[in-house]
Amino acid sequence: MSVAAENAVLEMRGVSVSFTSGAGAKRRTVRAMNEVSLSVAPGETLGLVGESGSGKTTTAAVALGLRAPDSGDVRLLGRPMSRSRRATAGKIQAVLQHPHWSLNPRRRVGESVREPLTVARRDLDREQQRTRVGEMLEHVGLNPGFADRYPHELSGGQRQRVSVARALVTEPRFIVFDEAVSALDVAVQMQILALIRELQQQHRFGALFISHDLGAVQRVADRVAVLFRGDLVETAGTAQFFAAPSHPYSQQLLETL
Repeated sequence: MSVAAENAVLEMRGVSVSFTSGAGAKRRTVRAMNEVSLSVAPGETLGLVGESGSGKTTTAAVALGLRAPDSGDVRLLGRPMSRSRRATAGKIQAVLQHPHWSLNPRRRVGESVREPLTVARRDLDREQQRTRVGEMLEHVGLNPGFADRYPHELSGGQRQRVSVARALVTEPRFIVFDEAVSALDVAVQMQILALIRELQQQHRFGALFISHDLGAVQRVADRVAVLFRGDLVETAGTAQFFAAPSHPYSQQLLETL
């Protein structure tokens, strides 16, 4: 791995995860992650690519502390990953494919963005939290007045900007972007990708950017990791990967770009 353990925001060492389905003669075990090792440095985006069933979703769940590995070690900020939400509150966030998965349609935008603060920043009173929400909305290019709107009153790109604001409001050290731009049209995708890079330069969070869209990965990632049927088959700098991928499966993926 190219990122030293003591500097990594997130580190996985030999992580394996299996799923079992069926019973009796039909019982089947699928290895979703097979001794996967990867790391993410502060201010770095690691792009994670692979076809459906390659293990990307499971890797995201492990990285977010939502699933414990069957074997291997996961470390956040140099310490063993805790599955306690209180222990990781504010340190890890996620931006998902569809904003409505993280934005309650019955809540005003400001309340959805403020919600993580109620868990991670109990030292702030309600008025201080609202001020922080307005600052974050402005930070992602939205008028603070959007706090009073409902999600259905916003465009798709605006809703995703709100999701980014919600993820950043606690100043996390690590963010998982899971297909965060795949539901947007190309023009809006470009805006959100540029926003992610800009905010990362300012806040120095580490990021795992999971996507089937290699074009988006090329624009936002510093390094690329390739999963194939649970195996991590290649990790390389973005420029090197797109110029001369070393693994046959990586070469096959790039043929579709």
